[in-house]
Amino acid sequence: MLKRFLFYYKKHKVMFALDMLASFAVACLGMVYPIITRQMLNVYIPNKEIQAIIIWSVALFIIYLMRLGLFFFIQYQGHVVGLKMQAEMRSDMFNHLQKLPFSFFDNHQTGKIMSRLTSDLQDVSELAHHGPENIIISGLSIILSFIYLATINIYLTLIVFASLPVLIVISMLLRNKMNIAFTESRKALAEINAALEGSVSGIRVTKAFNNSKTESEKFERGNKYFLSSRKKAFKAMGIFHSTTTFVTEIFNVIVLLAGGMFLYNGKIDIGDYATFIVSINIFLAPVRQLIMFMEQFQDGASGFRRFLEIIDTPVETDSENAVDIKNVKGEITFDNVNFNYGAGKEVLKDFSVHINKGEVFALVGSSGGGKTTVCHLLLRFYAVNGGSIEIDGVNINDITAKSLRDSIGIVQQDVYLFNASIKDNILYGNPNATDAQVIEAAKNANIHDYVMSLEKGYDTPVGERGVKLSGGQKQRISIARAFLKNPPVLILDEATSALDSATETAIQNSLEKLSKGRTTIVVAHRLSTVKRANCIAVIENGEIVEKGTHAELLEINGEYKKLYEASLKR
Repeated sequence: MLKRFLFYYKKHKVMFALDMLASFAVACLGMVYPIITRQMLNVYIPNKEIQAIIIWSVALFIIYLMRLGLFFFIQYQGHVVGLKMQAEMRSDMFNHLQKLPFSFFDNHQTGKIMSRLTSDLQDVSELAHHGPENIIISGLSIILSFIYLATINIYLTLIVFASLPVLIVISMLLRNKMNIAFTESRKALAEINAALEGSVSGIRVTKAFNNSKTESEKFERGNKYFLSSRKKAFKAMGIFHSTTTFVTEIFNVIVLLAGGMFLYNGKIDIGDYATFIVSINIFLAPVRQLIMFMEQFQDGASGFRRFLEIIDTPVETDSENAVDIKNVKGEITFDNVNFNYGAGKEVLKDFSVHINKGEVFALVGSSGGGKTTVCHLLLRFYAVNGGSIEIDGVNINDITAKSLRDSIGIVQQDVYLFNASIKDNILYGNPNATDAQVIEAAKNANIHDYVMSLEKGYDTPVGERGVKLSGGQKQRISIARAFLKNPPVLILDEATSALDSATETAIQNSLEKLSKGRTTIVVAHRLSTVKRANCIAVIENGEIVEKGTHAELLEINGEYKKLYEASLKR
């Protein structure tokens, strides 16, 4: 883990080196005060050398000014280095998230992922900045203090430093408890973020059902979990700091007792004894700093571990021999496809269909039958458990995911619009499209006139998830997005089921225009939208139970006819 952490320093080697050099200088300059103090007590003051006292006092003032500048550099540039590393880690994590399979997002809440992107990496940034500085300044100060104190009285120095292993052993014993407690508190914070994200996203549903009390109770459960875990973390931290502080303060007792005995027996003079008592703080201060650093280390280390958990999650990969598919005609074959979501029951069982180029193929059936799963498998959002899927005679596993998805457009029931302008949302179909192409796509989707009626036109923001638009308007923007992509294969997944009849009829015309000349897979509950399909398959419990044209299926007098007659009564 350390090697991977150090990797992020590579781009900032120069500034990091300067930061460490400044830290080194601070530690060295920190030794000047006790040296001057000893001279003052032993020479200048007893001999009443006023000029020397003034000169060294001015020199000490200048040294403190130098330390002022060095500390500013360390605090400012050091934090900037940590901030840049944090930004790089965040970019790496975000880019990695874009490559993860659908199954990852099925099992991880958005709020928890956001927690790792924000608060976790903030603590990592603080560790990246303060960690090396604290180790260099404190470590060097301890070494220099040993050398200096030894010049005053080697035996008294050895007695003090002999107590240091006790402090190290206590710190190591208590460190593990702190580590466990802080990791638990991070999980609790992620739970709160997840609950908050869900509640804010669903605020309209909450208000519509007057369920604010329920949401508050859910949030409070997470809040109490965080409070409890944080209390444990603070308890572990309190035990750690109080115990280690007690041990460091005992050093003062040791110095007072041992030094007093040495003074009594004539092993040290009063000037050196006074200097030693004053100078012992140059040893205790960095020791206390390292102890305080342990808390920050635990925060940063647990945050980096959680960062690596995401980074080490396997991404979607193409097979070694995968190639880009070009000039797609749109001939699609599902051959004995079997699929399940993990350990659950089979969602698709021996699913086999052949769709010719330019045909409209419809999938109908009750909810949960596997219709949407068929679409997800074609896009290779999930890997099949058995059988194969081919486009133009090529197994989709032998096609790069990018070129495969570039060849397929999708219009879904649950349209997701980004919190951006209408133009930006349409451009999602083809980010390189011109304004003229965006307008043409909007006209084809019958949304252009509405957009032009708005004060800001195509620059009108749609709000989070398109909240400022109606369902029909969002659907038309989704269709415009698909027009702009202009794919050879089109998936219409319940594209009109959430709309009223009048809006559905208007949008259906746009969908028929969009489908023209493309291989189209239509998933629908409202069977009136699939009557013109070249082939209709009825799917129940993951299996095709009937297949044929609208007229052929009505003649069979089976499941399709029941579904069709039921849809007419709605």
